[in-house]
Amino acid sequence: MYPAELVKPMREDLTNVGFEELHTAEAVDVALAQKGTTLVVVNSVCGCAAANARPGARLSLQNPKRPDHIVTVFAGVDKGAVDQARRHMVPFPPSSPSIALFKDGELVHMLERHHIEGRPAEIIAENLVDAFNEHC
Repeated sequence: MYPAELVKPMREDLTNVGFEELHTAEAVDVALAQKGTTLVVVNSVCGCAAANARPGARLSLQNPKRPDHIVTVFAGVDKGAVDQARRHMVPFPPSSPSIALFKDGELVHMLERHHIEGRPAEIIAENLVDAFNEHC
């Protein structure tokens, strides 16, 4: 588990633009049971989360079509929430960072770490915008 003071700015990178933090498995289930679309970012302390995933997720929200709900769980911090989010992301293996789009609780789009690592935030955002335009 990472210290709270270490991850605080990494959490705020998403919460400052409206992402709701989910800290428990129950909170994940409630969030994904909502009608409409829900974007889930599995946040991480790694460099590709800082350089690619979080900036890409933020940029994607500038699109006119966007998810109804935006939430985040933090790998290495909120174990129960992350484990539960990953259960909803099956058949994809656990990875962090990762970004998933759900529609009415069903997984409709997934970006795994290997889709994020080494790709600029703009490419991540473009991928998400395409998913938003299709599903939102």
